[in-house]
Amino acid sequence: MTKSTINEVKNAAVSDDLLVAHLAKHPDFFERYPGLLMKMQIPHERSAQTVSLVERQVQTLREKNQQLEDKIREFVNIAESNDALSDKIHRLACRLVAAHGAAQVLDALEVSLREDFGASHWTMICLRNDVPELSRLSTRHLRLIDRHASELKSFETFFESNKPRCGQIRDTQRQYLFGNDAQEVGSAALVPLGKTAEYGLLAIGSHETSRFQSSMSTDFLNRIGELVSAAVGAL
Repeated sequence: MTKSTINEVKNAAVSDDLLVAHLAKHPDFFERYPGLLMKMQIPHERSAQTVSLVERQVQTLREKNQQLEDKIREFVNIAESNDALSDKIHRLACRLVAAHGAAQVLDALEVSLREDFGASHWTMICLRNDVPELSRLSTRHLRLIDRHASELKSFETFFESNKPRCGQIRDTQRQYLFGNDAQEVGSAALVPLGKTAEYGLLAIGSHETSRFQSSMSTDFLNRIGELVSAAVGAL
């Protein structure tokens, strides 16, 4: 490339910059020179066909409008999902408030988890050995155990964090929580019960491997945990 060619390229770049700056400063430029606007042609992005600047602007506006519509639709879907979730949690709260005694608390929880939250399997590991009514219950959903029992060794990290956990769990944990149904559980959510998990944990299992993921929000699980903890603590 010769020196004169380099200078031409530099001058062209400077001229382009000046033109862009001028158009930005005078957005009504093409209104004052409509004839120039109609003569301008640019390549179509999907073919060699040329279209006018106005047509390209219309196309760009349509694409932006579609993006906005998609975003609004996404927000609406999230809002509807949150409303539906709030209704389910409200129904759980109403059932637990109406429950009298340990048996009815477990029945209320079973109905909500099955009908409203589509839980394939669930188990409550309860550390409250001071409630005779709990010890008299015979249900596969409830397991009474001492906080320092060796079976809970694999859950130490969970209890220490005192936060809901979603996704895949270890085989030993899944087997302990869901017993004969362990192989049917593709993903699970573990919810601590009590401010320091002093009441135990609630385990919710699903056939679907993607139903509970480690990246999902756990706000609704926190709400469920708080409601169940209040019910268990009142026994």
